[in-house]
Amino acid sequence: FEKYINLLGEEASLYNNVEKPLVKVLYDMERQGVKISLQELEALSDTYQRKIEEYKNKIFEASGKIFNLNSPAKLGEILYNKFGIAEVKKKKEEKYVTSADILEGLADEYPVVGDVLQYRLYQKLKSTYLDGFKPLIDNGKRLHTTYKEAVTATGRLSSINPNLQNIPIRKNEGLEIRKIFVPGEGNIFVDADYSQIELRLLAHFSGCKELVEAYKHGVDIHSKTAAQVFGVELENVTPQMRRMAKAVNFGIIYGISEFG
Repeated sequence: FEKYINLLGEEASLYNNVEKPLVKVLYDMERQGVKISLQELEALSDTYQRKIEEYKNKIFEASGKIFNLNSPAKLGEILYNKFGIAEVKKKKEEKYVTSADILEGLADEYPVVGDVLQYRLYQKLKSTYLDGFKPLIDNGKRLHTTYKEAVTATGRLSSINPNLQNIPIRKNEGLEIRKIFVPGEGNIFVDADYSQIELRLLAHFSGCKELVEAYKHGVDIHSKTAAQVFGVELENVTPQMRRMAKAVNFGIIYGISEFG
């Protein structure tokens, strides 16, 4: 393999100058691991278990019977026959469909559906991120993942056993899970992010005059695009306009279609 790579000459520069040196860095990261606060983990696990029981009992009380909540067929039967939620009776191989995409649209109208979604959320968080982590923590209270360098189509790293790049952040309940990760003694966690790196690269490689000028003068590029798209002055761009322009900017970078 090395001989083959060497024959490629300049075409192998990515491998020789980036990917190959990164192997040692990733190995060191894997060996080091991340420290876990067992106290926070246990406390959160207990909290989530109480929440699971709380929502389970609310669902049973509203339904007037105890049933297997983890069975989509049983749950669908209850939601349709007890509560008359017709939307649930979308059949697939003669079974009720109670997937999240269906239930989320019904949560405002039917409180019991909201309780089912919360029950599932806490159960998922506890089983995947708390109970799932426990057997993997070593005697030094550290959790070790395996980084995959050449799996994703985009070239990003991926992480398995466990996946430490997929810790929830969008919901407050999931955000709490991040409390179990703590820096080692005498260390701190640092969070760093490039500022609009994709758009800066686009400005550089395309040479687009307006993009380059915007970055040179510190103009917010999403607001500038919004001003052009909606035909308003920069100072009149609303947060909603900016969000839509952001989708336009990134969509162009990642090959959005004319229809899209």
